Amino acid sequence: MKIALLGYGKMGKVIEKIALERGHEIVLRKSSNTTYYGLENADVAIDFSIPTSAVANISECLNSGIPVVSGTTGWLEEYPEMVALCENKNGSFIYGSNFSLGVNLFFELNTYLAKMMSKFKNYSATMEEIHHTQKLDAPSGTAITLAKGIIENSDYTNWTLAKNANEDEVYIDAQRIENVPGTHSVFYTSEVDTIEIKHTAHSREGFALGSIIAAEWLVGKKGVFTMKDVLEIDKRI
Repeated sequence: MKIALLGYGKMGKVIEKIALERGHEIVLRKSSNTTYYGLENADVAIDFSIPTSAVANISECLNSGIPVVSGTTGWLEEYPEMVALCENKNGSFIYGSNFSLGVNLFFELNTYLAKMMSKFKNYSATMEEIHHTQKLDAPSGTAITLAKGIIENSDYTNWTLAKNANEDEVYIDAQRIENVPGTHSVFYTSEVDTIEIKHTAHSREGFALGSIIAAEWLVGKKGVFTMKDVLEIDKRI
């Protein structure tokens, strides 16, 4: 499989390493100051760039008929436009706030717990996410996905970074600490106890491998998909 890497920072280099180990070829390594030359030779593109580049990268792929997997976060206001473009071009597109297998299982656990805890009004939900200092967006896309999982299955209506959260808001404590790949915790706290679920990433390799597995799965398919489709999570539960 020929892969175009859109974004050649730390994640891009880890993706390259694992892709080569799996027998794939890299035909484009695009950084912010290079062109899309070589994209036309790709079977699939993997976008781990920055929020201000993601929409341009995804659009270029869809307009060129190249399936695209995007793990860039911080641009989701324009996600519906990318979905519409994909459908208009009969293209292939996967966005994931996190491609780690463990995190996607954690998403399901979070949803299940939210449904269960919604009956117990004496518990309040809060979250904590910790990432390396180079991460540009806060809260993380993973944290937003977790918050949405709570909101869609409870009386909460929104999330907030403000410590003085309203009763219907899930407070997210977003921290940036050197050399932390990603840690996400969800807390349900009452006067007498706290229930906590937590996912801790030990390296970037889990994210990278997941994005490559998603790219391998996407080639030959048409439509807008998620990691639930790739991992067949609903079928496993």
